[in-house]
Amino acid sequence: MSSRGAWIVSILLVVPAVVSAHAQVVPPGATAATAAAAQTAAQPAPASDALGRTTPRGAVIGFLNAGHKGDNELARQYLNTRLTGDAGQELAQELFVVLDARLPAKLTLLSGAPEGSRSNPLEPDLETVGTIAGPAGPVDIVLQRVTRPGVGLIWLFSRDTLDSIPAVYEDITRSDARAWLPPFLFEWHVGSVRIFQWIAVLVALALLYLATVVLNRVLTRLVASARGIPRDDARAPANVLPFAIRLLIITIATRWLVAYLPISLLVRVVVAMVTALVTITVVTWLLFLVNGAIERSVCRRIPRANLAAGVSLVRVGRRLLDLLVIFAAVLVALRRFGVNPTPVLAGLGVGGIAIALAAQKTLENVIAGASLIFDQAVRVGDSLKIGEIQGTVDQIGLRSTRIRTPDRTIVSVPNGLVANMSLEVLSARDRFWFHPIIALRYDTTVDQMQSVLNGIRALLAASPAVEDDSIRVRFIRFGAFSLDVEVVAYIFARDWPDFLERQEQVLLQIMGVVATAGTSIALPSQTMYVQRTSIAETA
Repeated sequence: MSSRGAWIVSILLVVPAVVSAHAQVVPPGATAATAAAAQTAAQPAPASDALGRTTPRGAVIGFLNAGHKGDNELARQYLNTRLTGDAGQELAQELFVVLDARLPAKLTLLSGAPEGSRSNPLEPDLETVGTIAGPAGPVDIVLQRVTRPGVGLIWLFSRDTLDSIPAVYEDITRSDARAWLPPFLFEWHVGSVRIFQWIAVLVALALLYLATVVLNRVLTRLVASARGIPRDDARAPANVLPFAIRLLIITIATRWLVAYLPISLLVRVVVAMVTALVTITVVTWLLFLVNGAIERSVCRRIPRANLAAGVSLVRVGRRLLDLLVIFAAVLVALRRFGVNPTPVLAGLGVGGIAIALAAQKTLENVIAGASLIFDQAVRVGDSLKIGEIQGTVDQIGLRSTRIRTPDRTIVSVPNGLVANMSLEVLSARDRFWFHPIIALRYDTTVDQMQSVLNGIRALLAASPAVEDDSIRVRFIRFGAFSLDVEVVAYIFARDWPDFLERQEQVLLQIMGVVATAGTSIALPSQTMYVQRTSIAETA
């Protein structure tokens, strides 16, 4: 490999470390001194080793760079061995060949801390880089933290790992593809990558694409056959597997296949990063499609009375879900490329709390609006009374409910207030209360009163719009200027105007009953009694 390949490896592995070092988020409201202190604390301590062996990631990067340059003497400085001269350089070359051929492409996940990941608390000075296949079984590639004069604590490839390298190297040379392929495929390079590796990757992608095409056609025919649809029928499905699903299958299969192809670590690292990005993107895309399908399904179940407000609310919920999906995708991508997202989450948590407190009333109204829409406590067109406000619901929005009053004005009431107040929905009545007081003149006789009572009872009982069980007609009191008869009944009606029309008809019929009985409705009157006396009597 040329020096260009070494630069590519360095860029691919150093960029995540730089991003991780700058992923510190200062909480909102922090002072300038606090921000400066946080920035200073986030900066890594200056390395005391010129070769970058103070961290596991730096040791592996440095060794691979030296191996790509062909500088075996420099590469030997990353080995915990007593071999010097040609023997040490040969061991370094063998280790580079082994790592380049079989090391898993997960270098971005290596720890960038001087103390390592400490995944095994019992052996804190050992860091496992990866596990490779050996002739006698799996072989762990382990770094060991040791002390060297002049540089302090550094990470080197452990002696146990180096002892197993010659056997693995012989196994690789025996199974090398160079034994049965033309030499020019390994001698010629395009972009620091052998032509053989380019051909292997391109052929693998072509085969995987053809495999997905064949799979899609087979599944399409099976689905059409299961539904009893002929192939030439227009109703036959064209594609069972969407493009996103096929792309995801190709991506996963490519990553799995590249792990078993005899290609260099550089190509496997690049392919791993690209496939990881494609996988995250495709999964995010599929989740967007799922959110859209859920939105359409929910919108179809929203009552027509609250359709506009319900669709708006569902759309806002869908956008929030999309933002959560994007946020999760970003976190997974950062984690995949070796960036610790914990500081970002901590900063966003503090910022989220501040935003939630600032938008408390708005969130309260939105949540109350959602409860009004989905509980159907209030619908568009309902006639209701809220406190002193009475009118017809004109629109239920995300923040407020608009009510049109009898004066044809619009009153906007916050949804939080509507949800917390007692609502009297006038239009929700299943029947209307008919409760007039019939005031008869004081000269009404007993027979006339009895005739009026019986006539009104018969009138209400004969009306199909009156509930029979609710009829009550009683002579209740001697009023100030009339004999009062109370009439109580429930009248069936579609709405308030219909009730007024039916009430009018019943009242007119009651007037006829009163007239037929020979009496009439009393008018407010007073009788004044004047006593006349003579002057002599007063004297």
